[in-house]
Amino acid sequence: MRTATLLRGMAAGLLVSLVSAPAHAIPAFARKYQFSCSTCHAPIPRLKPFGEAFAARGFRLEDPSQEPARAVIDTGDPTLRLLRDFPFAARIEGYASWKQDAIAKTDVEWPWVLKFLSGSPITDTISYYFYGILEKGGGFGLEDVWMQFNQVFGLPIDVTAGQFQVCDPMFKRELRLERFDYEIFRTHVGHAAVDLTYDRGVMIGATLPGEIETVGFVVNGNGIDMADDFDNFDRDAFKNVALRLARALDGRGRVGFFTYWGKEKGEGGLKNRTYYFGPDLVLDLSPRWQFSAEYLERRDNDPWFTGAAGPDVKTRGGFAELHFFPRGQDGPWVLSGLYNKVASDDPLARHESVSLTLNHLLARNVRLLAEVGRDVEHKAARLSIGVVTAF
Repeated sequence: MRTATLLRGMAAGLLVSLVSAPAHAIPAFARKYQFSCSTCHAPIPRLKPFGEAFAARGFRLEDPSQEPARAVIDTGDPTLRLLRDFPFAARIEGYASWKQDAIAKTDVEWPWVLKFLSGSPITDTISYYFYGILEKGGGFGLEDVWMQFNQVFGLPIDVTAGQFQVCDPMFKRELRLERFDYEIFRTHVGHAAVDLTYDRGVMIGATLPGEIETVGFVVNGNGIDMADDFDNFDRDAFKNVALRLARALDGRGRVGFFTYWGKEKGEGGLKNRTYYFGPDLVLDLSPRWQFSAEYLERRDNDPWFTGAAGPDVKTRGGFAELHFFPRGQDGPWVLSGLYNKVASDDPLARHESVSLTLNHLLARNVRLLAEVGRDVEHKAARLSIGVVTAF
């Protein structure tokens, strides 16, 4: 009875939201340039090609003359650039959910995420970006925190240093439209700390002949835990390296390939070697349909740090994602389907899930979400209705 009552309340809330007046909040970059959020996003937080290029330039427009003079204070010192208003934004997500076989089948998950974000050019070639996050009702933490250096030494090379997600050049988890995640990026095998989410290091990007976009990485390989008693973020003497190559498909999407190699020292000095490789694909099938896919194979030689010799522990998987925009990518509706599959010699790393997500924009920066999904591996379904907003 209580479940039926909550579901009726959730449906009523959905109906009220659909007919309510739109909010008028404007995120930081839209405030600075007096652009609509739809200039970069379709819908929030998913980036359009213009938004991806804007971010790659360090949050600058392609034509420097279009940069608003009002945004910077004239200090009389040409080597000092101070913003008139500090760029600051917030993002809030909250949900009501029904979960199969959970202790609390019906749950109010608010706030699910609260983020405080800031990013801007510091000079003509140096930019920064960071956000702090309160997630799942827990304490405050930092996720993305980096500085970007464009056109290093006057060369067509961009360097990003700090804390970021290794999977970002392929697919940015923070920009997906579904609650269900891209599981292959965050899969852990055995006791190894390495995955393809947050890490600390350096990314170096350039475009090679043939319009091959190239990104190289050097990272700690152990995530973003706090520093130890010796002020070390890295827990061993190794650094992990990765390379991503990609090429645009004449405005119809892109195809890429990723590889990663590294070592990690566990307790007792035993070591595990981790190796990833695999392709990724984005296809703009039409103005109303977009298909994305990722496949990765991972191999570890001793992820439990036992010292035992034997064949590599293999993990294979990826995801397929399909977006449908009934009224085009600037329209208010998006229907998204996501399928995840991870097969592994480590039973705890296995995953299979499927979800269908309906998104509706109440305003350019307020997105209503209704999602039904099933974790096939654990035979558990979830229904969610919620709101994502940035202002």
